[in-house]
Formats: sequence, structure tokens, C-alpha cells
Amino acid sequence: MIRGILNQKIMTMQDFANKKIVLGVCGGIAAYKSAFLVRELTRLGASVRVVMTTSAQAFITPLTMQALSGHEVRCDLFDSQAERAMGHIELARWADYLLIAPASANCLAKFAHGFADDLLSTIYLVAETPVIVCPAMNRSMWLHPATQANCTLLSQRGVIVVGPEEGSQACGEQGFGRMSEVENIINALRLYKVNRLLEGRRVLITAGPTREAIDPVRYISNHSSGKMGYALAQAAAMAGADVTLISGPTALIPPAGVNFYSVDSAEAMFAAVMEQFQPGIIFIGSAAVADYCLQSPALEKLKKTKNTTLSLNLTANPDILATVAASGKAAFVVGFAAETNEVVKHAAEKLAVKKLDMIVANQVGGGLGFDADCNQVSVMTKDSQTDLPMAHKTTLAGQIIAILATNLQNNAP
Repeated sequence: MIRGILNQKIMTMQDFANKKIVLGVCGGIAAYKSAFLVRELTRLGASVRVVMTTSAQAFITPLTMQALSGHEVRCDLFDSQAERAMGHIELARWADYLLIAPASANCLAKFAHGFADDLLSTIYLVAETPVIVCPAMNRSMWLHPATQANCTLLSQRGVIVVGPEEGSQACGEQGFGRMSEVENIINALRLYKVNRLLEGRRVLITAGPTREAIDPVRYISNHSSGKMGYALAQAAAMAGADVTLISGPTALIPPAGVNFYSVDSAEAMFAAVMEQFQPGIIFIGSAAVADYCLQSPALEKLKKTKNTTLSLNLTANPDILATVAASGKAAFVVGFAAETNEVVKHAAEKLAVKKLDMIVANQVGGGLGFDADCNQVSVMTKDSQTDLPMAHKTTLAGQIIAILATNLQNNAP
């Protein structure tokens, strides 16, 4: 069984197998990140063709990108080696995705207003595949009304804009303008199918474990890493929702564009959920909330004694998921069931008892579930069951959000 699990995980590492990506690289110091992006995409199985603008070649050489991609880099609009000397059409028809990273302000302006004076801009105009742009520029240039208007116009046309992120910049200034990290860009590719599926909706998500204090030093918790909940928050944000993420302690960075609240205990998570809950909201309870806490946590560190046993008096924590569902005010309520045995049976019972609209069931233990980058789950409603095979948790999150959106649409009055 363990060998089978490992083989499945290795296969999911190639989750871009047979995918064809044209990567456009514009001028800017962030062009160095595009080298890491090519390496990671090819590692995940993608076939990448790189197109560089003249300005990009001042920051990173075509030879570098050729070595990493394994293919000749295209730089010229008129290429006698291309089929019928129409390289822009040839590449656009070949690609499954058109990804521009970094995307300069000049590139965004060209795309928004239909200019076609180099290879990359002409590829964009003939592209019939998903287009993802990753802006990178000085913070003032990013915040300029012209750049903001161009990005808004591109978004309205279906272009997915990833980033930029906040941080220190090469010019020494601080602010938004840094190109998104490679992992975030790749996750956007994994999630492009959910774009706008939840536009205008509000989504409240819980994630991670909770910690129940024994004393000021020790606590009771579980193995949840929060990866699934954070992936769901990113997927819901990509789907156009206004997302609030309430998380227990994790080592993860909250997704960009998400309202984030950090809590520690189940009681604190319950209070935060009740504070953020509003009628009509979509609630996704993916957190591994502790069922019990100590009746009276010690105020000082408990000292080791000669006793070989220690008894702890526990009391039940509030049931966040059941409370939200019982209110009848949520538009849709999704729960999670992490089980070690009879996964579907126990999940179906939880779905019925707590009166949920949907539940996501997965087996944990033996290398599955907790703290892993990949998982396999069953998505269940009272009328259906969809088994999702082993995949990266971000990919799974997109599939879950898509199923949720379909159920919302089917249940709409």
C-alpha cells in the first residue's frame, strides 16, 4: 500500500505533464525569477517555449532560458525559421497557456490597447488559450492610474492577473510591485479553470489545527498543516470571491488578497467565525478543530512528578460547523471528514447529522492527508459522490470549488 501511495505522489509531481506553455519574459530585474519558473514547470512535466522581449535580454540571456527549457528561445517577430515565417501564430496555436512573467507596465499597456510591435504582443493578440500575466515593476509605476486601468481592462477580458506582491524592491523602495513567487504563479495555473466561478460571493474558511492549552508551555493539538484550507482560500479568491480565512497555528503564508485572522484555540476560532459570519456567506470548515479542551488549564507550568500517569479533565469544545449549519443563514456549508477507516460511511453520517450541504472526505494516516502536498478525496452531497484522484492540494482545491459552484448554481431559486 505504501509503495502505491508513493507512486501516486510521484505521478502528481508531474501534474503539468503534456501541458504546453509559452512563457513571455519582459524587461526588469524580476526576469531572473523566470529562470526558476521554467525549471519548476519543466520539472512538473510541462513543455515550455520561451519568448523574450528586447528589454528582457538586457537582464537574462536567451542562452540561459534555452538551457533550462531545452528549446530555442524566440525573440524576433519576423523569424524565417518559423512555419511560413509566422512565428506568432505558430506559437499561439501550439500553447495550452500563455504566461507572461514578469509582465512590465509597457507589456500590460500593449496588451490592453492592442499594440502588436513585437513577437510577444502579437502572440497575445492571436492567443485563444488562457492568458496569465504576472506584473513586476516599481511600486509607483504599479499604483499609477494608467497601469491600474490597464490591469482592470485585461481582467474584464478574462486575463488572469497574478500579483504583484508587497516587499522590498531592487530600487530600494518598499511596496507592491514584486513579481509573485514561482509557487504562487504555478498555483494560479492549476486554478485557472475556477476563474470568476464565485464572483460576487463571500466565502469564510477555517484552516489548520487548534491548540488547547494544558499549561502555559504545553498543549493538545493534531497533525493538520493547514495546506488544504489555505489552498481553498487561494482557489476561492481566484474564483472572484471575497474570502476571509481564519486559521489556527501553521507555518504557511496567507494567500494574497485574502482577509486573514490568526487564532489559537477552538474557542478563539469559534468566536472569530461568529464575528465574521454574515447571512448568505459560503462557509468551508476545513480546520481540524479539537473536539475537547481542558476544563481548567494550569496557570503555571506543571512540574514533573514521580507519578507514572497523569490525568487530564477534558470538556467539549463548541462545534463550529454544526453551529453555522444550524443557523440556516449560510448560503452553503461545506465540512471536512478526516478518517482512518470507513471514510465514506463516517463522512456520510457527518453530512446527515450536521445537516451540511457538502462534505469532503479523506483518509488520514499512513502517509496520507496531514502535512502532505498531495491528497485524494471524495466530495459528497446528499445526492452525489465525486471521487477525486490523488493530486496536488491546490489542484484539489480548484476541483472542490468548481463542484461547490455547480451545486450553488443548481440549488439557486
